[in-house]
Amino acid sequence: MTNQPSDVVTRFLTAVQRGDQAQLAALVAPNIHWSQPGRHRFAGLKKTSQEVFQMVGVMMEASAGTLRLTDVKPLTVNGNQVACLMHWQAVQPGGGTLDVNNIDVYTVEDGKLVAATIFSADLRQEDEFWGR
Repeated sequence: MTNQPSDVVTRFLTAVQRGDQAQLAALVAPNIHWSQPGRHRFAGLKKTSQEVFQMVGVMMEASAGTLRLTDVKPLTVNGNQVACLMHWQAVQPGGGTLDVNNIDVYTVEDGKLVAATIFSADLRQEDEFWGR
């Protein structure tokens, strides 16, 4: 297990897919800056790991626990930044669906994610799904 940026992000994404809260907490810096795109209720800059984990918890509630990272393409690296194309799916109890690709760019320092910038292939779909 190394602190190389690609290794850290791989462990993070594996923990996301497995729902491994302890591993996620170990890999996210307390003062992370997480930029979530869109105009929905979760959009904007989160400045702490607590804000990020709270956002994800409410996303899980809003999707009745169905939010899933279903695919991660090979990671690309530039210094301490790692970009990846991924696919997310979710279904709301009322029938709304999320089926979207994102590109995430993570910045890694000292074995932890210190920044994340999320790009969505379909902001309209995300805004509609997550609501205000």
